Amino acid sequence: MRARLVVFPVRGRNWCFGRSLDRSALDPASSRTPSTLRGLYDKMSSSGGSAYNLELCIDFVSDKMNRAWVGLETAPEGSIKSKMHGLGLKLLARVKPSEMFLKSISKEVSSLEVIYPSSLNSRLVRRRLRHIAKRGSIIHKKYFYGSAALLPLTTALSVLPLPNIPFFWLLFRTYSHWRALQGSEKLLELVSNSSVAQTLPSTSTVGKDQEGCESKDGAHNAVGSLWVLLPSEQLEELTSCGKEQDGLAKAVITSICETYKLNTNDVLKYRDSM
Repeated sequence: MRARLVVFPVRGRNWCFGRSLDRSALDPASSRTPSTLRGLYDKMSSSGGSAYNLELCIDFVSDKMNRAWVGLETAPEGSIKSKMHGLGLKLLARVKPSEMFLKSISKEVSSLEVIYPSSLNSRLVRRRLRHIAKRGSIIHKKYFYGSAALLPLTTALSVLPLPNIPFFWLLFRTYSHWRALQGSEKLLELVSNSSVAQTLPSTSTVGKDQEGCESKDGAHNAVGSLWVLLPSEQLEELTSCGKEQDGLAKAVITSICETYKLNTNDVLKYRDSM
């Protein structure tokens, strides 16, 4: 699977790293995850691999958490579940955008296509990608073990009649840091091999490329390349005209996110972070 990454400065030394929310960004593992304990047991019994079974259990718990979150989202307004959903949104707003980016690099990703403003040096873009991958592997490994160590302590709160929110939040954070750690290691693996990187000519074409078709610049014809650098004149124009004292204007960021299918809230977090 080839992932399309978009990299550009949003304010001073703050850069945005995002993955286009195309069809290939969907995690195919969700379609293979069993929905019942019986199905999980049958699949684990037939596999015979401990590493695969561990990932299967993690995906199963993640799927259950996602279904529970959808249930909270559709709860009647004013109910306890609705209030829990509001609290969850406030907590999720504090999650750093770099974590969301690293989580999007799943183990199924086998190559990268990196789009960036044409005025930027390709070596600088490569260094920035390696830096966020290395930094993420260190930070999320530390927080993963820390969150996992606190899980047993929060189980004591299960005796209370209220939902054990600290336990479920720590469970989610443990899973989230684990996914971000896996994404960091996968990204570092892909971008560290500079011998198979390829820089293509600058292009302002976006339409067909966003649909996964072949571009005339050959972005999808770079057979054997683990990652392809694609400088974009259109992205350069958008970032140049939208510069303000506090970084890119919100209207410009919205336009960039619509063009390259990025999450607007995550890009704004990159701009507003210190």
